[in-house]
Amino acid sequence: MEVIFYTREKCQLCKEAKEVLKILQSDYDFELIEKNIDDSDELTEKYGLMIPAIEMNKDIVQYGQIDYYTLSKRLQKKVDPS
Repeated sequence: MEVIFYTREKCQLCKEAKEVLKILQSDYDFELIEKNIDDSDELTEKYGLMIPAIEMNKDIVQYGQIDYYTLSKRLQKKVDPS
C-alpha cells in the first residue's frame, strides 16, 4: 500500500507528522511517498492550508495535527477493511 505524505519545508507540524509515519511504518507495511506541495502550483492550491496531509487509496485520511492513534486506526481500516 502507498501512503502519500503532503508536506512543505519549514513546517513543524510536517516534521512531527513524518515522525509519526516512521513509527507507523514499523507496525504496518506501506510505502511512504513524500510530496512537497511547493513543487507544484496545483498541490499548493489544493493542500496549502491542510498540510501536513496523509492520503491512502486516493482518500485524505488525516491532515493538520497528525496523531498516532487516529492515523493508526485509519491505517488499520485501509489494511483490513472487514
